[in-house]
Amino acid sequence: VQLQASGGGLVQAGGSLRLSCAASGRTLSTYGMAWFRQAPGKAREFVAAISMSGVSTYYADSVKGRFTISRDNAKNTVYLQINSLKLEDTAVYYCAANRYGRTRSGESEYDYWGQGTQVTVSS
Repeated sequence: VQLQASGGGLVQAGGSLRLSCAASGRTLSTYGMAWFRQAPGKAREFVAAISMSGVSTYYADSVKGRFTISRDNAKNTVYLQINSLKLEDTAVYYCAANRYGRTRSGESEYDYWGQGTQVTVSS
């Protein structure tokens, strides 16, 4: 499966963005999906994950209450709604897919990755 992340941009602190991750090649409905991010000079970190059906979601503590992960399997797309953006949310955001439908927080659990979309938060 090929993943294409989009929706990043430059936004002021307190603003919102919605990131999208569109899949091609195979249906996403059998994949566990996640978003990760990598800030300048830092390691890539887990942000959120969602089960195959979309019923179960998981978040890093740093984004709980501000980020919402969702999916539309009919559109083969996963979303990340980001609200109340903070300066520290500045990063490249990546979507990832687990071919066994698992939802984990470790990078190594994911088999396919999108190219990343840049989110920059200004003060």
